[in-house]
Amino acid sequence: MNLLLIALSTLASEDLACIATGVLIAQGKVGFVEGTFACFLGILGGDLLLFLAGRLCGRALLRRPWVARWLPEAEVQRASDWLSRRGMSVVFISRFTPGLRLPTYFAAGMLPTRAASFAMYFLLACLVWTPSVIAATVFWGDRLLISVFRHRSSQGVAFAVTVGLGFILLRQIRALFTYRGRREFAGFVGRVTRWEFWPPYVAYLPLVPYFLFLAIRHRSLTVFSAVNPGMPDGGFVGESKSAILENLRRGDAPVAAFVRLPVSLPPATRLSMALHFMKDQATGFPVVLKPDVGERGSGVTIVRSREELERHLQKSPCNLIIQRYIAGPEFGIFYVRYPEEEKGRIVSITRKVMPHVVGDGRHTLEELILRDSRAVCMAAAYRRASKRPLADVPHAGERVELVEIGSHCRGAVFLDGGNLYSAALEKAIDQAGKAHPGFYLGRFDIRAESEDALQQGRGFHILELNGVSSEPTHIYDPAISLWEAYRILFAQWRVAFEIGAMNRALGWQPSAPLELLRRIWRRDCSTTASQLLPLAVPSTETSRQ
Repeated sequence: MNLLLIALSTLASEDLACIATGVLIAQGKVGFVEGTFACFLGILGGDLLLFLAGRLCGRALLRRPWVARWLPEAEVQRASDWLSRRGMSVVFISRFTPGLRLPTYFAAGMLPTRAASFAMYFLLACLVWTPSVIAATVFWGDRLLISVFRHRSSQGVAFAVTVGLGFILLRQIRALFTYRGRREFAGFVGRVTRWEFWPPYVAYLPLVPYFLFLAIRHRSLTVFSAVNPGMPDGGFVGESKSAILENLRRGDAPVAAFVRLPVSLPPATRLSMALHFMKDQATGFPVVLKPDVGERGSGVTIVRSREELERHLQKSPCNLIIQRYIAGPEFGIFYVRYPEEEKGRIVSITRKVMPHVVGDGRHTLEELILRDSRAVCMAAAYRRASKRPLADVPHAGERVELVEIGSHCRGAVFLDGGNLYSAALEKAIDQAGKAHPGFYLGRFDIRAESEDALQQGRGFHILELNGVSSEPTHIYDPAISLWEAYRILFAQWRVAFEIGAMNRALGWQPSAPLELLRRIWRRDCSTTASQLLPLAVPSTETSRQ
Protein backbone atom coordinates (compact mmCIF):
# COMPACT_ATOMS: atom_id res chain seq x y z
CA MET A 1 0.00 0.00 0.00
CA ASN A 2 2.84 2.41 0.86
CA LEU A 3 4.54 1.70 -2.46
CA LEU A 4 1.31 2.43 -4.34
CA LEU A 5 0.95 5.74 -2.50
CA ILE A 6 4.56 6.61 -3.41
CA ALA A 7 3.89 5.86 -7.10
CA LEU A 8 0.72 7.95 -7.12
CA SER A 9 2.39 10.84 -5.28
CA THR A 10 4.83 11.27 -8.17
CA LEU A 11 1.91 12.50 -10.28
CA ALA A 12 1.57 15.46 -7.93
CA SER A 13 5.29 16.26 -7.59
CA GLU A 14 8.04 13.96 -8.79
CA ASP A 15 10.78 15.84 -6.95
CA LEU A 16 9.10 15.92 -3.56
CA ALA A 17 7.97 12.28 -3.92
CA CYS A 18 11.56 11.17 -4.58
CA ILE A 19 12.89 13.27 -1.68
CA ALA A 20 10.22 11.93 0.69
CA THR A 21 11.01 8.39 -0.42
CA GLY A 22 14.71 9.02 0.22
CA VAL A 23 13.89 10.20 3.73
CA LEU A 24 11.79 7.07 4.37
CA ILE A 25 14.66 4.88 3.11
CA ALA A 26 17.14 6.73 5.34
CA GLN A 27 14.82 6.10 8.33
CA GLY A 28 14.59 2.40 7.46
CA LYS A 29 10.83 2.49 6.81
CA VAL A 30 11.11 1.56 3.10
CA GLY A 31 13.72 -0.51 1.25
CA PHE A 32 15.88 1.26 -1.34
CA VAL A 33 14.95 -1.07 -4.21
CA GLU A 34 11.22 -1.05 -3.45
CA GLY A 35 11.00 2.72 -2.92
CA THR A 36 13.06 3.53 -6.02
CA PHE A 37 11.02 1.12 -8.16
CA ALA A 38 7.74 2.67 -6.95
CA CYS A 39 8.96 6.17 -7.83
CA PHE A 40 10.30 4.93 -11.16
CA LEU A 41 6.94 3.43 -12.16
CA GLY A 42 5.03 6.53 -11.10
CA ILE A 43 7.40 8.92 -12.92
CA LEU A 44 7.49 6.83 -16.10
CA GLY A 45 3.71 6.58 -16.05
CA GLY A 46 3.42 10.36 -15.68
CA ASP A 47 5.80 10.91 -18.60
CA LEU A 48 3.79 8.59 -20.83
CA LEU A 49 0.54 10.29 -19.78
CA LEU A 50 1.93 13.69 -20.81
CA PHE A 51 3.00 12.27 -24.16
CA LEU A 52 -0.45 10.67 -24.60
CA ALA A 53 -2.18 13.95 -23.74
CA GLY A 54 -0.17 15.67 -26.44
CA ARG A 55 -1.03 12.93 -28.93
CA LEU A 56 -4.78 13.05 -28.20
CA CYS A 57 -5.46 16.70 -27.36
CA GLY A 58 -2.56 18.40 -29.11
CA ARG A 59 -3.18 16.70 -32.45
CA ALA A 60 -6.81 17.85 -32.37
CA LEU A 61 -5.63 21.38 -31.61
CA LEU A 62 -3.27 21.40 -34.60
CA ARG A 63 -6.18 20.60 -36.90
CA ARG A 64 -8.06 23.74 -35.88
CA PRO A 65 -8.10 26.27 -38.79
CA TRP A 66 -6.89 29.21 -36.72
CA VAL A 67 -3.97 27.14 -35.40
CA ALA A 68 -3.12 25.88 -38.88
CA ARG A 69 -2.91 29.46 -40.14
CA TRP A 70 -0.57 30.41 -37.31
CA LEU A 71 1.42 27.16 -37.47
CA PRO A 72 1.54 25.85 -41.07
CA GLU A 73 1.98 22.15 -41.75
CA ALA A 74 5.51 22.71 -43.09
CA GLU A 75 6.56 24.33 -39.80
CA VAL A 76 5.03 21.48 -37.81
CA GLN A 77 6.93 18.94 -39.90
CA ARG A 78 10.16 20.87 -39.51
CA ALA A 79 9.74 20.93 -35.73
CA SER A 80 8.92 17.21 -35.76
CA ASP A 81 12.04 16.37 -37.77
CA TRP A 82 14.20 18.43 -35.40
CA LEU A 83 12.69 16.79 -32.30
CA SER A 84 13.02 13.32 -33.80
CA ARG A 85 16.73 13.84 -34.54
CA ARG A 86 17.50 15.19 -31.06
CA GLY A 87 14.93 13.23 -29.06
CA MET A 88 17.33 11.63 -26.59
CA SER A 89 19.17 14.88 -25.78
CA VAL A 90 15.93 16.87 -25.49
CA VAL A 91 14.32 14.36 -23.13
CA PHE A 92 17.38 14.19 -20.87
CA ILE A 93 17.79 17.98 -20.74
CA SER A 94 14.10 18.51 -19.92
CA ARG A 95 14.19 15.71 -17.34
CA PHE A 96 17.05 17.37 -15.45
CA THR A 97 15.87 20.97 -15.90
CA PRO A 98 12.97 22.17 -13.73
CA GLY A 99 9.98 23.49 -15.69
CA LEU A 100 10.82 21.96 -19.08
CA ARG A 101 9.37 18.47 -18.70
CA LEU A 102 5.67 19.21 -19.15
CA PRO A 103 5.88 21.38 -22.32
CA THR A 104 8.58 19.18 -23.88
CA TYR A 105 6.81 15.86 -23.37
CA PHE A 106 3.44 17.31 -24.41
CA ALA A 107 5.01 18.76 -27.59
CA ALA A 108 6.66 15.41 -28.34
CA GLY A 109 3.24 13.79 -28.28
CA MET A 110 1.53 16.53 -30.25
CA LEU A 111 4.03 16.44 -33.12
CA PRO A 112 4.21 13.49 -35.52
CA THR A 113 7.02 11.66 -33.73
CA ARG A 114 7.56 7.94 -33.10
CA ALA A 115 5.87 6.93 -29.85
CA ALA A 116 8.09 3.85 -29.35
CA SER A 117 11.28 5.91 -29.62
CA PHE A 118 10.15 8.49 -27.09
CA ALA A 119 8.89 5.81 -24.72
CA MET A 120 12.43 4.40 -24.73
CA TYR A 121 13.89 7.87 -24.11
CA PHE A 122 11.52 8.35 -21.14
CA LEU A 123 12.50 4.95 -19.78
CA LEU A 124 16.23 5.67 -19.96
CA ALA A 125 15.86 9.16 -18.47
CA CYS A 126 13.83 7.79 -15.55
CA LEU A 127 16.39 5.03 -14.97
CA VAL A 128 19.07 7.70 -14.53
CA TRP A 129 17.00 10.36 -12.77
CA THR A 130 15.06 8.39 -10.15
CA PRO A 131 17.82 6.44 -8.35
CA SER A 132 20.13 9.49 -8.55
CA VAL A 133 17.72 11.77 -6.70
CA ILE A 134 16.73 9.15 -4.13
CA ALA A 135 20.34 8.12 -3.48
CA ALA A 136 21.35 11.78 -3.10
CA THR A 137 18.60 12.24 -0.51
CA VAL A 138 19.65 9.16 1.40
CA PHE A 139 23.35 10.06 1.53
CA TRP A 140 23.30 13.88 1.60
CA GLY A 141 20.23 14.62 3.60
CA ASP A 142 16.73 15.80 2.87
CA ARG A 143 17.33 19.49 3.72
CA LEU A 144 19.89 20.02 0.97
CA LEU A 145 17.76 18.36 -1.71
CA ILE A 146 14.58 20.12 -0.63
CA SER A 147 16.31 23.50 -1.05
CA VAL A 148 17.71 22.47 -4.43
CA PHE A 149 14.34 21.34 -5.81
CA ARG A 150 12.35 24.37 -4.77
CA HIS A 151 12.16 25.65 -8.34
CA ARG A 152 11.99 29.29 -7.40
CA SER A 153 15.07 29.20 -5.20
CA SER A 154 18.48 30.37 -6.33
CA GLN A 155 19.85 26.86 -5.71
CA GLY A 156 17.28 25.45 -8.13
CA VAL A 157 18.31 27.94 -10.77
CA ALA A 158 21.98 27.14 -10.18
CA PHE A 159 21.23 23.43 -10.45
CA ALA A 160 19.36 23.89 -13.73
CA VAL A 161 22.11 26.07 -15.18
CA THR A 162 24.81 23.60 -14.12
CA VAL A 163 22.97 20.68 -15.69
CA GLY A 164 22.30 22.66 -18.88
CA LEU A 165 25.93 23.71 -19.21
CA GLY A 166 26.99 20.15 -18.56
CA PHE A 167 24.87 18.86 -21.43
CA ILE A 168 26.17 21.61 -23.73
CA LEU A 169 29.76 20.77 -22.81
CA LEU A 170 29.09 17.07 -23.29
CA ARG A 171 27.63 17.75 -26.73
CA GLN A 172 30.67 19.82 -27.74
CA ILE A 173 33.08 17.16 -26.51
CA ARG A 174 31.15 14.52 -28.46
CA ALA A 175 31.35 16.71 -31.59
CA LEU A 176 35.15 16.76 -31.32
CA PHE A 177 35.20 13.06 -32.14
CA THR A 178 34.01 13.88 -35.69
CA TYR A 179 36.02 15.63 -38.41
CA ARG A 180 33.29 18.22 -38.95
CA GLY A 181 33.08 18.92 -35.23
CA ARG A 182 36.84 19.43 -34.98
CA ARG A 183 36.89 21.77 -37.99
CA GLU A 184 33.95 23.81 -36.68
CA PHE A 185 35.73 24.08 -33.33
CA ALA A 186 38.83 25.29 -35.21
CA GLY A 187 36.62 27.90 -36.89
CA PHE A 188 35.30 29.02 -33.50
CA VAL A 189 38.84 29.36 -32.17
CA GLY A 190 39.79 31.35 -35.28
CA ARG A 191 36.88 33.75 -34.80
CA VAL A 192 37.88 34.34 -31.19
CA THR A 193 41.63 34.73 -31.71
CA ARG A 194 41.58 36.71 -34.98
CA TRP A 195 40.14 40.14 -34.32
CA GLU A 196 38.97 40.66 -37.92
CA PHE A 197 36.11 38.24 -37.15
CA TRP A 198 34.99 39.91 -33.93
CA PRO A 199 31.47 41.39 -33.85
CA PRO A 200 31.51 45.20 -34.24
CA TYR A 201 30.19 45.82 -30.72
CA VAL A 202 33.16 43.86 -29.32
CA ALA A 203 35.79 45.36 -31.61
CA TYR A 204 34.62 48.92 -30.96
CA LEU A 205 34.33 48.62 -27.18
CA PRO A 206 37.86 50.00 -26.50
CA LEU A 207 36.97 53.12 -28.52
CA VAL A 208 34.26 54.15 -26.06
CA PRO A 209 36.59 55.89 -23.53
CA TYR A 210 38.38 57.74 -26.35
CA PHE A 211 35.05 58.68 -27.90
CA LEU A 212 33.94 60.19 -24.56
CA PHE A 213 37.26 62.03 -24.28
CA LEU A 214 36.72 63.56 -27.74
CA ALA A 215 33.15 64.49 -26.82
CA ILE A 216 34.36 66.33 -23.69
CA ARG A 217 37.17 67.99 -25.60
CA HIS A 218 34.80 69.32 -28.27
CA ARG A 219 31.92 69.92 -25.80
CA SER A 220 29.44 67.76 -27.72
CA LEU A 221 28.55 64.09 -27.81
CA THR A 222 27.40 64.31 -31.43
CA VAL A 223 29.60 66.96 -33.05
CA PHE A 224 30.92 64.20 -35.36
CA SER A 225 27.46 64.18 -37.03
CA ALA A 226 28.33 67.57 -38.56
CA VAL A 227 31.35 66.11 -40.37
CA ASN A 228 29.30 65.72 -43.58
CA PRO A 229 26.58 68.39 -43.54
CA GLY A 230 25.27 67.13 -46.88
CA MET A 231 24.26 63.80 -45.31
CA PRO A 232 21.73 63.23 -42.52
CA ASP A 233 23.65 62.77 -39.24
CA GLY A 234 26.87 62.98 -41.25
CA GLY A 235 26.14 59.57 -42.72
CA PHE A 236 26.11 57.89 -39.32
CA VAL A 237 22.76 56.12 -39.57
CA GLY A 238 19.79 55.85 -41.91
CA GLU A 239 21.24 57.68 -44.92
CA SER A 240 19.69 56.95 -48.32
CA LYS A 241 22.10 55.38 -50.81
CA SER A 242 20.05 56.65 -53.75
CA ALA A 243 20.07 60.24 -52.43
CA ILE A 244 23.85 60.15 -52.01
CA LEU A 245 24.41 58.57 -55.43
CA GLU A 246 22.07 61.12 -57.02
CA ASN A 247 24.09 63.98 -55.55
CA LEU A 248 27.28 62.41 -56.87
CA ARG A 249 25.71 61.95 -60.29
CA ARG A 250 24.63 65.58 -60.39
CA GLY A 251 28.27 66.49 -59.78
CA ASP A 252 29.38 64.34 -62.73
CA ALA A 253 31.07 61.71 -60.55
CA PRO A 254 31.44 58.27 -62.21
CA VAL A 255 28.48 56.57 -60.52
CA ALA A 256 27.31 53.10 -61.52
CA ALA A 257 23.88 53.60 -63.13
CA PHE A 258 20.97 52.95 -60.76
CA VAL A 259 17.30 53.61 -60.14
CA ARG A 260 15.31 53.56 -56.91
CA LEU A 261 12.36 51.17 -56.52
CA PRO A 262 10.00 52.54 -53.81
CA VAL A 263 8.34 50.00 -51.55
CA SER A 264 5.09 51.99 -51.80
CA LEU A 265 4.67 50.77 -55.39
CA PRO A 266 3.12 47.39 -56.22
CA PRO A 267 5.65 44.63 -56.99
CA ALA A 268 4.51 44.54 -60.62
CA THR A 269 5.26 48.25 -61.00
CA ARG A 270 8.66 47.86 -59.39
CA LEU A 271 9.40 44.98 -61.75
CA SER A 272 8.39 47.10 -64.73
CA MET A 273 10.67 49.91 -63.51
CA ALA A 274 13.56 47.49 -63.08
CA LEU A 275 13.12 46.00 -66.57
CA HIS A 276 12.82 49.47 -68.10
CA PHE A 277 16.04 50.48 -66.35
CA MET A 278 17.83 47.46 -67.77
CA LYS A 279 16.51 48.19 -71.25
CA ASP A 280 17.46 51.86 -70.98
CA GLN A 281 20.98 50.91 -69.85
CA ALA A 282 21.22 48.25 -72.58
CA THR A 283 22.26 45.74 -69.97
CA GLY A 284 21.01 42.27 -69.15
CA PHE A 285 21.48 40.12 -66.10
CA PRO A 286 23.21 40.13 -63.71
CA VAL A 287 22.15 43.30 -61.92
CA VAL A 288 22.66 44.36 -58.31
CA LEU A 289 19.70 44.75 -55.95
CA LYS A 290 20.23 46.41 -52.57
CA PRO A 291 18.26 48.18 -49.81
CA ASP A 292 18.20 51.96 -50.16
CA VAL A 293 19.10 52.11 -46.47
CA GLY A 294 21.40 49.40 -45.20
CA GLU A 295 24.73 48.68 -43.58
CA ARG A 296 27.63 46.24 -44.00
CA GLY A 297 26.26 44.67 -47.17
CA SER A 298 23.01 43.62 -45.54
CA GLY A 299 20.42 42.63 -48.14
CA VAL A 300 22.70 43.20 -51.16
CA THR A 301 22.34 40.51 -53.80
CA ILE A 302 23.42 39.92 -57.38
CA VAL A 303 20.37 38.92 -59.38
CA ARG A 304 20.93 36.66 -62.39
CA SER A 305 17.45 36.00 -63.80
CA ARG A 306 14.03 37.56 -64.16
CA GLU A 307 12.53 34.92 -61.88
CA GLU A 308 15.04 35.78 -59.15
CA LEU A 309 14.34 39.49 -59.63
CA GLU A 310 10.58 38.94 -59.29
CA ARG A 311 11.07 36.86 -56.17
CA HIS A 312 13.19 39.53 -54.45
CA LEU A 313 10.77 42.32 -55.37
CA GLN A 314 7.82 40.32 -54.08
CA LYS A 315 9.30 39.62 -50.64
CA SER A 316 11.33 42.80 -50.03
CA PRO A 317 9.74 45.03 -47.35
CA CYS A 318 11.85 48.12 -48.09
CA ASN A 319 12.88 50.66 -50.69
CA LEU A 320 15.39 49.14 -53.08
CA ILE A 321 18.01 50.23 -55.56
CA ILE A 322 18.64 48.33 -58.78
CA GLN A 323 22.14 49.07 -60.01
CA ARG A 324 24.11 48.14 -63.09
CA TYR A 325 26.49 45.28 -62.41
CA ILE A 326 30.08 46.43 -62.84
CA ALA A 327 32.63 43.73 -63.56
CA GLY A 328 36.17 43.96 -62.28
CA PRO A 329 38.01 44.11 -58.96
CA GLU A 330 36.39 45.95 -56.06
CA PHE A 331 38.04 48.47 -53.74
CA GLY A 332 37.27 50.62 -50.73
CA ILE A 333 38.89 54.08 -50.68
CA PHE A 334 38.69 56.23 -47.56
CA TYR A 335 38.81 59.98 -48.19
CA VAL A 336 39.33 62.98 -45.87
CA ARG A 337 39.23 66.73 -46.53
CA TYR A 338 39.18 69.49 -43.90
CA PRO A 339 36.72 72.33 -44.64
CA GLU A 340 39.45 74.93 -45.14
CA GLU A 341 41.44 72.68 -47.48
CA GLU A 342 41.20 72.95 -51.24
CA LYS A 343 42.36 69.40 -51.79
CA GLY A 344 41.42 66.19 -49.98
CA ARG A 345 43.49 63.08 -49.55
CA ILE A 346 43.23 59.30 -49.59
CA VAL A 347 44.02 57.73 -46.22
CA SER A 348 43.17 54.09 -46.97
CA ILE A 349 42.83 51.77 -49.97
CA THR A 350 41.38 48.29 -49.58
CA ARG A 351 41.44 45.42 -52.05
CA LYS A 352 38.26 43.37 -51.72
CA VAL A 353 38.98 39.77 -52.62
CA MET A 354 36.14 37.30 -53.13
CA PRO A 355 37.23 34.05 -51.44
CA HIS A 356 37.10 30.73 -53.24
CA VAL A 357 37.90 27.06 -52.83
CA VAL A 358 39.32 24.71 -55.46
CA GLY A 359 37.72 21.33 -56.05
CA ASP A 360 39.63 18.07 -55.95
CA GLY A 361 36.94 15.78 -57.37
CA ARG A 362 36.55 13.98 -54.02
CA HIS A 363 35.27 16.39 -51.38
CA THR A 364 31.92 18.19 -51.28
CA LEU A 365 31.70 21.96 -51.35
CA GLU A 366 30.93 22.03 -47.64
CA GLU A 367 33.93 19.82 -46.88
CA LEU A 368 36.17 22.10 -48.95
CA ILE A 369 34.98 25.07 -46.89
CA LEU A 370 35.70 23.24 -43.64
CA ARG A 371 39.16 22.19 -44.86
CA ASP A 372 40.21 25.77 -45.70
CA SER A 373 42.03 27.46 -42.82
CA ARG A 374 40.31 30.82 -43.32
CA ALA A 375 36.99 29.78 -44.84
CA VAL A 376 36.23 27.57 -41.84
CA CYS A 377 36.05 30.72 -39.68
CA MET A 378 33.20 32.02 -41.87
CA ALA A 379 31.68 28.63 -42.67
CA ALA A 380 28.18 29.60 -41.52
CA ALA A 381 28.17 32.73 -43.73
CA TYR A 382 29.42 30.79 -46.74
CA ARG A 383 26.76 28.11 -46.25
CA ARG A 384 24.04 30.77 -46.24
CA ALA A 385 25.47 32.59 -49.25
CA SER A 386 26.04 29.51 -51.39
CA LYS A 387 23.80 29.31 -54.46
CA ARG A 388 25.26 25.90 -55.21
CA PRO A 389 24.21 22.82 -53.20
CA LEU A 390 26.74 22.21 -50.44
CA ALA A 391 26.67 18.48 -51.19
CA ASP A 392 28.02 19.01 -54.73
CA VAL A 393 31.51 17.67 -55.45
CA PRO A 394 33.42 20.24 -57.56
CA HIS A 395 35.63 18.83 -60.29
CA ALA A 396 39.39 18.66 -59.75
CA GLY A 397 40.82 22.14 -60.30
CA GLU A 398 37.37 23.78 -60.43
CA ARG A 399 37.31 27.19 -58.74
CA VAL A 400 34.16 27.87 -56.67
CA GLU A 401 33.53 31.44 -55.51
CA LEU A 402 32.13 31.49 -51.98
CA VAL A 403 30.68 35.03 -52.04
CA GLU A 404 30.18 37.74 -54.64
CA ILE A 405 29.43 40.73 -52.40
CA GLY A 406 32.35 42.87 -51.24
CA SER A 407 31.31 42.98 -47.59
CA HIS A 408 33.66 41.74 -44.87
CA CYS A 409 30.91 40.54 -42.56
CA ARG A 410 29.52 38.44 -45.43
CA GLY A 411 32.86 36.77 -46.04
CA ALA A 412 34.90 38.93 -48.43
CA VAL A 413 38.62 39.15 -47.68
CA PHE A 414 39.97 42.68 -47.18
CA LEU A 415 43.63 43.39 -47.96
CA ASP A 416 45.69 46.53 -47.64
CA GLY A 417 45.94 48.17 -51.07
CA GLY A 418 48.15 51.07 -50.06
CA ASN A 419 50.60 50.24 -52.85
CA LEU A 420 47.92 51.31 -55.37
CA TYR A 421 48.11 54.94 -54.24
CA SER A 422 48.99 57.48 -56.94
CA ALA A 423 48.59 61.20 -57.42
CA ALA A 424 46.26 60.54 -60.37
CA LEU A 425 44.00 58.32 -58.26
CA GLU A 426 43.92 60.85 -55.40
CA LYS A 427 42.98 63.61 -57.84
CA ALA A 428 40.12 61.52 -59.27
CA ILE A 429 38.80 60.60 -55.81
CA ASP A 430 39.11 64.24 -54.68
CA GLN A 431 36.99 65.33 -57.63
CA ALA A 432 34.40 62.67 -56.77
CA GLY A 433 34.38 63.78 -53.10
CA LYS A 434 33.78 67.41 -54.08
CA ALA A 435 30.95 66.30 -56.38
CA HIS A 436 28.80 65.63 -53.30
CA PRO A 437 27.85 68.87 -51.49
CA GLY A 438 28.89 68.93 -47.86
CA PHE A 439 31.05 65.79 -47.91
CA TYR A 440 34.41 65.68 -46.11
CA LEU A 441 34.98 62.22 -44.68
CA GLY A 442 33.94 58.74 -45.71
CA ARG A 443 34.58 55.72 -47.92
CA PHE A 444 33.95 55.18 -51.61
CA ASP A 445 33.15 51.59 -52.58
CA ILE A 446 34.13 51.26 -56.23
CA ARG A 447 34.80 48.76 -58.99
CA ALA A 448 37.47 49.32 -61.61
CA GLU A 449 38.49 47.81 -64.93
CA SER A 450 41.82 46.80 -63.42
CA GLU A 451 44.34 47.84 -60.79
CA ASP A 452 46.39 49.64 -63.44
CA ALA A 453 43.35 51.64 -64.55
CA LEU A 454 42.57 52.52 -60.94
CA GLN A 455 46.09 53.82 -60.35
CA GLN A 456 45.69 56.02 -63.40
CA GLY A 457 42.50 57.47 -61.92
CA ARG A 458 40.23 56.15 -64.68
CA GLY A 459 37.97 53.26 -65.54
CA PHE A 460 36.19 53.02 -62.18
CA HIS A 461 32.56 53.34 -61.08
CA ILE A 462 31.27 54.33 -57.65
CA LEU A 463 28.94 51.75 -56.16
CA GLU A 464 28.33 53.52 -52.85
CA LEU A 465 29.56 56.43 -50.76
CA ASN A 466 29.49 55.90 -47.00
CA GLY A 467 29.71 58.62 -44.36
CA VAL A 468 31.17 58.96 -40.89
CA SER A 469 30.21 55.47 -39.72
CA SER A 470 32.35 53.87 -42.43
CA GLU A 471 35.85 52.59 -41.77
CA PRO A 472 39.25 52.52 -43.46
CA THR A 473 38.61 48.86 -44.22
CA HIS A 474 42.23 47.90 -44.86
CA ILE A 475 42.42 47.43 -41.08
CA TYR A 476 40.77 44.02 -41.65
CA ASP A 477 43.82 42.77 -43.52
CA PRO A 478 45.02 39.73 -41.54
CA ALA A 479 48.51 41.26 -41.59
CA ILE A 480 47.28 44.35 -39.67
CA SER A 481 47.70 43.93 -35.92
CA LEU A 482 44.94 44.77 -33.48
CA TRP A 483 46.96 47.64 -32.06
CA GLU A 484 47.61 49.13 -35.50
CA ALA A 485 43.91 48.83 -36.31
CA TYR A 486 42.99 50.71 -33.12
CA ARG A 487 45.56 53.40 -33.88
CA ILE A 488 43.88 53.94 -37.28
CA LEU A 489 40.36 53.95 -35.81
CA PHE A 490 41.39 56.39 -33.08
CA ALA A 491 42.82 58.70 -35.74
CA GLN A 492 39.67 58.40 -37.86
CA TRP A 493 37.39 59.47 -35.03
CA ARG A 494 39.75 62.25 -33.93
CA VAL A 495 39.55 63.68 -37.46
CA ALA A 496 35.77 63.21 -37.56
CA PHE A 497 35.33 65.21 -34.36
CA GLU A 498 37.74 67.90 -35.59
CA ILE A 499 35.95 68.35 -38.92
CA GLY A 500 32.58 68.26 -37.19
CA ALA A 501 33.72 71.01 -34.80
CA MET A 502 34.94 73.11 -37.75
CA ASN A 503 31.61 72.75 -39.52
CA ARG A 504 29.80 73.63 -36.30
CA ALA A 505 31.83 76.84 -36.17
CA LEU A 506 30.67 77.54 -39.74
CA GLY A 507 27.04 77.30 -38.64
CA TRP A 508 26.15 73.64 -39.18
CA GLN A 509 24.32 72.10 -36.24
CA PRO A 510 25.17 68.59 -35.02
CA SER A 511 22.34 66.14 -34.45
CA ALA A 512 20.63 66.34 -31.08
CA PRO A 513 21.91 63.41 -28.95
CA LEU A 514 18.46 62.05 -28.07
CA GLU A 515 17.24 62.36 -31.65
CA LEU A 516 20.30 60.57 -32.97
CA LEU A 517 19.87 57.85 -30.36
CA ARG A 518 16.23 57.49 -31.35
CA ARG A 519 17.13 57.11 -35.02
CA ILE A 520 19.76 54.51 -34.18
CA TRP A 521 17.24 52.61 -32.08
CA ARG A 522 14.42 52.78 -34.62
CA ARG A 523 16.42 52.58 -37.82
CA ASP A 524 14.90 50.52 -40.61
CA CYS A 525 15.00 50.38 -44.39
CA SER A 526 11.74 52.21 -44.97
CA THR A 527 13.22 55.72 -44.89
CA THR A 528 12.40 57.39 -48.17
CA ALA A 529 14.78 59.32 -50.35
CA SER A 530 12.30 62.18 -50.51
CA GLN A 531 12.81 62.65 -46.78
CA LEU A 532 16.57 62.79 -47.20
CA LEU A 533 17.13 64.69 -50.44
CA PRO A 534 16.38 68.13 -48.95
CA LEU A 535 19.16 67.51 -46.43
CA ALA A 536 21.59 66.37 -49.12
CA VAL A 537 22.08 69.82 -50.67
CA PRO A 538 22.48 72.54 -48.00
CA SER A 539 21.25 75.82 -49.44
CA THR A 540 24.13 77.87 -48.03
CA GLU A 541 26.91 75.40 -48.81
CA THR A 542 28.44 77.52 -51.58
CA SER A 543 28.85 80.54 -49.37
CA ARG A 544 30.37 78.46 -46.59
CA GLN A 545 33.11 76.87 -48.72
